[in-house]
Amino acid sequence: MRITGKTRVAALFGYPVEHTLSPVMQNAAFDHLRLDCCYLPFSVSPESLKQAVESIRALSLIGVNLTIPHKEAALPFLDIMDKEAMEIGAVNTIVNNKGTLTGYNTDGKGFMKSLEELGINAAGKKVMIIGAGGSSRAIGFYLCKEAKVLTLYNRSREKAEALAADLSSRGAVTVAADLRHSGEFDIIINATPLGLKQCDQMPLDPDTLTPSVVVCDLIYHKTPLLSQAEAKGCKTVSGAGMLLWQGALAFELWTGAAPPLEIMRSALLSSSA
Repeated sequence: MRITGKTRVAALFGYPVEHTLSPVMQNAAFDHLRLDCCYLPFSVSPESLKQAVESIRALSLIGVNLTIPHKEAALPFLDIMDKEAMEIGAVNTIVNNKGTLTGYNTDGKGFMKSLEELGINAAGKKVMIIGAGGSSRAIGFYLCKEAKVLTLYNRSREKAEALAADLSSRGAVTVAADLRHSGEFDIIINATPLGLKQCDQMPLDPDTLTPSVVVCDLIYHKTPLLSQAEAKGCKTVSGAGMLLWQGALAFELWTGAAPPLEIMRSALLSSSA
């Protein structure tokens, strides 16, 4: 990569960001298309988010991705919201157009594309999402329209109920009191940060799983949950596919160029090997 006086910058705002593979993927895409751009991760605490979003204008960044815990908190600091992002109530991509900041959400569409690639169809299935944050909102926005019923579980039942109320106009949504009946679902998705560290507690008890359950984790390395689910005979899906597709959609929003998907996939695979 060659940095010049004309190099434009895209970024990731999250807390933490040390684990991210997004820079590898996005910089590979910029290099392949010979765009004079680079992508950098920034650790932004919740207390600093407003100033960080304002810096997008001040530094003339082309845009940013947002990850945990900023996908909902950033909304008040944007000038425009894409219609779908507004309906979801969370943003993972910001585009800077001459100082006007527009929020988009590519997470939900990216997740559904990752399932499609693996031949997994949520239509008519019983689906559970663990977690009720910004990622849950984005994937729930799509899943509740396809699933027979979408069930939400969150440590804060109040937050799960609020998300269920927001999604209920799109399909059947319920809230679970606990995770004892996990084996009754067709697809279970961990949308919490549990698993980013190997020492994290499990988001659910693997002994409740049956081999017919598809277990997804939005974290894009192989988590203890996925390892335990595989040992139970379950089909498993990491968050790597969602990372690829949401990043490709964000790349197109920033640059207007068709994303080099296989170049981005190869960069991810080589970095996570």
